[in-house]
Amino acid sequence: MIEVAALTKRYGSFTAVRDLSFAVRPGEVLGLVGPNGAGKTTTLRCLAGIIPATAGTVRIAGHDVATEAVAAKRALAFFPDEPRLFDYLTVRQHLNFVGRLYGVENYEAIAGPLLTEFEIADKADQLPGELSRGMKQKLAIACGLLHGPRVLFFDEPLTGLDPLGIRRMKDSIARRAREGATIVLSSHLLHLLEEVCSHVLILKQGEKIANGAIAEVAARFSNGESRVSLEEVFIRATGGSER
Repeated sequence: MIEVAALTKRYGSFTAVRDLSFAVRPGEVLGLVGPNGAGKTTTLRCLAGIIPATAGTVRIAGHDVATEAVAAKRALAFFPDEPRLFDYLTVRQHLNFVGRLYGVENYEAIAGPLLTEFEIADKADQLPGELSRGMKQKLAIACGLLHGPRVLFFDEPLTGLDPLGIRRMKDSIARRAREGATIVLSSHLLHLLEEVCSHVLILKQGEKIANGAIAEVAARFSNGESRVSLEEVFIRATGGSER
């Protein structure tokens, strides 16, 4: 569902991502991790077609992001670390706007369960300025899910959520993976990624250090130990503790 081949992104003489190749299949949740400045957000933005790659190809649900942008973007949803909302649209109006934008039939029937799932049904008539940081994040995710995307990109989706909100967000991500969605999740909270992700991709200075099922990557960096946490794998793979 996600196929990346030799992805490279340069900003002038600086190479943010270099020759990156990997694939994520339906039902898999890939944890994208790396030190600060490793190229995680740049990678996600290239995958979602928000910024163009300098070289390489990205295919989403069989569509080339560069040459079939509309078809690729209809198949995906990108959730940035900072919610992008309209100051003068209520929660309900946000969902109505997105539903009309994507041409979703009967979007009201879809919006209701999403509001309930993310516990913002009682905020339906409030403006973003009246919402907490966590509520804004939930609204942005509900809007992104309205058109039924099969590929989901999350950049720090747990920011601003309380412990119960984090648990429910992880449950929501896991459920969509079980239903066949293809998911890439970037976060600094490695112990939480370990609970929800099936695979991991570790970047350092824009290059792939490790990629595969979490158990396989952990075995590679286990040094003979029977069990190694994702955090310890990260430290051993990148040579440091900064995330």
